[in-house]
Amino acid sequence: MYRYSEFDESFVRSRVAQFRAQVARRIDGSLTEDEFKPFRLMNGLYLQLHAYMLRVAIPYGTLNSAQMRQLAMIADAFDKGYGHFTTRQNIQFNWPKLADVPDMLDALADVGMHAIQTSGNTIRNVTADHFAGAVEGEVIDPRPVAELIRQWSTDHPEFQFLPRKFKVAVTGHKDDRAVTAAHDIGLRLVERDGKIGATVLVGGGLGRTPMIGKVLAEFVPLADLLPYLEAVVAVYNLLGRRDNKYKARIKITVHETGIEEIRAQVEAEFAARKPLFSGIDQQMLAAITAQFAPPRFEAGAVGSYETWRAADPVFRAFTDTNVTPHRHPGYAILTVSLKAHGETPGDATSAQMRVLADLAERYAHDELRISHEQNVILPHLPKRHLKAVQEALLAAGLATANVGLVSDIIACPGMDYCALATARSIPVAQGIALRFEALKLEHEIGPLKIKISGCINACGHHHVGHIGILGLDRAGVESYQITLGGDGGPDAVIGERTGPGFAYDRIIPAIERILRAYLTLREGPGETFLDTYRRLGMAPFKAALYDDPEVRADAAA
Repeated sequence: MYRYSEFDESFVRSRVAQFRAQVARRIDGSLTEDEFKPFRLMNGLYLQLHAYMLRVAIPYGTLNSAQMRQLAMIADAFDKGYGHFTTRQNIQFNWPKLADVPDMLDALADVGMHAIQTSGNTIRNVTADHFAGAVEGEVIDPRPVAELIRQWSTDHPEFQFLPRKFKVAVTGHKDDRAVTAAHDIGLRLVERDGKIGATVLVGGGLGRTPMIGKVLAEFVPLADLLPYLEAVVAVYNLLGRRDNKYKARIKITVHETGIEEIRAQVEAEFAARKPLFSGIDQQMLAAITAQFAPPRFEAGAVGSYETWRAADPVFRAFTDTNVTPHRHPGYAILTVSLKAHGETPGDATSAQMRVLADLAERYAHDELRISHEQNVILPHLPKRHLKAVQEALLAAGLATANVGLVSDIIACPGMDYCALATARSIPVAQGIALRFEALKLEHEIGPLKIKISGCINACGHHHVGHIGILGLDRAGVESYQITLGGDGGPDAVIGERTGPGFAYDRIIPAIERILRAYLTLREGPGETFLDTYRRLGMAPFKAALYDDPEVRADAAA
């Protein structure tokens, strides 16, 4: 994994010192909150409902044990003993005191981390497939490309004040776990005629106007990728609207301008910019790639794994749901669920972070990943260690066997924390998880992605959930809309709204009616919810959803 260079270290330290001075000026009253706002946003500091919130970048979701332990230390020293992992592969600390933030940033710099460009109208933290470099069937590990983009975009003088925030995702696998089609730029690394390049998608995004990204270029050779991306952002910087923040994202620019005209302008800009790179980007990429060499895989790594599975049903259930095949025989990719039933999705205590750090260091080549699904991954774990790891996770409350099931819910912080939220997300997610745990139906239902957002900004990615839930304010009352059939995979699609929304106390029974209908409608256990929905469409699910006297009365009113 990437290690800070002397330049990185110097740059980050100078930014911390600069921000320390700005914080001091805010505290002594030299800066008003309005004057301070652009400075804090440049350093990942938000003002939420109850306190400031610091968002820390975890580029492409990769970190080591020392970094995870430092996050635990920060949670204890400056927050309330926990952190929240987000759908952008970041971590948020929700209760810092303003005076402590520079010390938090210094502590992050000690382990090669920062909060730069995790907010503001600039290029945000670059995300990637959380199984990168470990999963079978990958064209190449996308993280060196993501790191190249991070270095290029950080403090880029031309792109610090874009029309709106800008998000980039990269994948090297056909399954597209990075949800590239829902990003401003999505990169799908592919091989063509023996050469590696990228299919470039542009104009994806969720929020109040959800759109699936369009293919801007079928194949851009890796040698041309960075100048091509610079051309895309430069064209957007000129064309993007600044008169209306709700129409400022590149998805609106593409929609209003047309993909053909955007392509023509990008190609012209690319031709002008490509000579300026002079191959320096490829020298950088080669140096970066060398730092992402795979670990030295062990021989005889399987151990007694199959014996343990045969003898222990709890261990078997855990590995059935939370283990993904690794590209190297004898290894596993282990997803650690941060979705224990009834807990806040994505939250981890400082003690749990330390357990994860210890396990990565002792058993898994000292590497962890954060997924956009708000879980933690040990990407390179010898199977002979899985039993010991599962027992340690069990003791820490981290061994929930629910990855990819009903209770593995993506949820934004909602009205419990966020100043923009119009409804609660966390209690709904907790209630759904507890309800289906009580019914013992999770494993019967099988693979399912439920995603919840507490406002129209869609930080919970509800539009691309198999079942999406959007909380809104209707005349001072929380109302929850449901969408069905969304998908963030390679054939991404926006979910279809079912109809009228549901009150807070009726949303969980509504989800139960949908899933009981699925169990009745499916053609056997092998047909997933999404498969059934695609086969039958909305009608039978809508009938089941609104076939309730109280619901009909509400709809009539």
